[in-house]
Amino acid sequence: MKKAAIVAAIVLVLGGLSALGGYLWWEHSIDVYAQQPFGPAQAKSVEIAGGARMKEVAAALFREGVISDESRFYWLARKLKKDRQIKAGEYEFEGPQLPEKILETIAQGKVKLYHCTLAEGLRLDEIAPLLEKCGFGKADELLKLARDSAFAKKAGVPADSLEGFLFPDTYSFPKNPKPEAVLHKMVGRFMEEFKKAEAQRKPGISLNALETATLASIIEKETAVPEERRRVSCLFHNRLKKHMRLETDPTVIYAKILRYGSFDGNITHDDLRFQHPYNTYKNKGLPPGPIACPGKSALEAALNPIECDDLFFVACGGGTHKFCPDFKCHDHFVDICQRHKQP
Repeated sequence: MKKAAIVAAIVLVLGGLSALGGYLWWEHSIDVYAQQPFGPAQAKSVEIAGGARMKEVAAALFREGVISDESRFYWLARKLKKDRQIKAGEYEFEGPQLPEKILETIAQGKVKLYHCTLAEGLRLDEIAPLLEKCGFGKADELLKLARDSAFAKKAGVPADSLEGFLFPDTYSFPKNPKPEAVLHKMVGRFMEEFKKAEAQRKPGISLNALETATLASIIEKETAVPEERRRVSCLFHNRLKKHMRLETDPTVIYAKILRYGSFDGNITHDDLRFQHPYNTYKNKGLPPGPIACPGKSALEAALNPIECDDLFFVACGGGTHKFCPDFKCHDHFVDICQRHKQP
C-alpha cells in the first residue's frame, strides 16, 4: 500500500510537472507568436459584425490571411485583455503586422475609410451623384435631404436647402455612412470656413451667412482665377451699393436649370428677359440664395473685397477678365475680347 501511494504521488507530481510544462510551453509559444509579424502582401478587408466574439474575429482574420494562427491570436487577445474590446466595422490590413497591432486596430475601431473629393462650384444636383459614386449614400436620398427645409434648419443652415452650404473638400467615412451624417459634416466644414472668412471681414461689409454664401457662389462661378476673386467681389459690392442689377450670367443659368432641369449651354435673350427670382438681369440685389457651393477663397473674397471703382467686367480669354469703371471702357473691351476688333 505504501509503495502504491508513493507511485501514485510520483505519477501526480509528474503529471503536474507535465501539465505545468505544457502550460509554460504554450505561454511561451504565444509570446513567440506575438513577436512574429505576419500579413497579406496585398490589402485585405475584413468585416466584423456587431456582437462578434473574438473567436469569430480570429477565424475571419485567419481566412483572409491576416494572421497565421487563429488559436494563438485568440489566446493572445485574452492574455492582453482585448478579447472583449471589439469594435464592429470594416477593417483593412496590408503587409506584415504584429498580432498586438492588429488587436489594437480592432479595439480602437480604426476602421477602413472611404474618401471623396468635391470640387468648388458644384450644385446640389451635381454633388449628390458624386457622393453616391463614393459610396456615401443614394443620390436621390441625399438630394431629398439637402432640399428639405426642416433638415436644413436642423443642420443650422439659414436657408430652405443646403445649396451653397456643402463645403468642397475631401471627406472620409467608414463604409456605408448615413446620408445625414455626410451632409452634416459638409455643412459643418462650411461653417468652419465661414467663421474663418468672418475673421477677415472688411469693415463696412454687413453680409450675413446666407448673403455671404450667395455672393461667394456667384464669385465662384464667375471666375476660376484666384487672383480675380477679390476684384470680382469688389465689383459686385459696388453695384449693390449703387442699387444696380448684378447682371451676372451664372444666375441666369441657375434660373434656367430650375426651370428646365438642365442647361443647354446657351443663354438667349428670352432667358435674360424672363422674370425669375434668380435672374439678376431683371432683379436688383442678390438672388434668394446660393447658386452653387463656393470654396474657401470665394468665401473670403465675398467678405473681404479689394478697393476698386469697377462696375463692369468682360471675359477676355483664358478664364480672365477685363475690369472697367464705366460702360465706355466696358464696350471697348467687348470689341477687343469678344468682337476681336483691333484696339
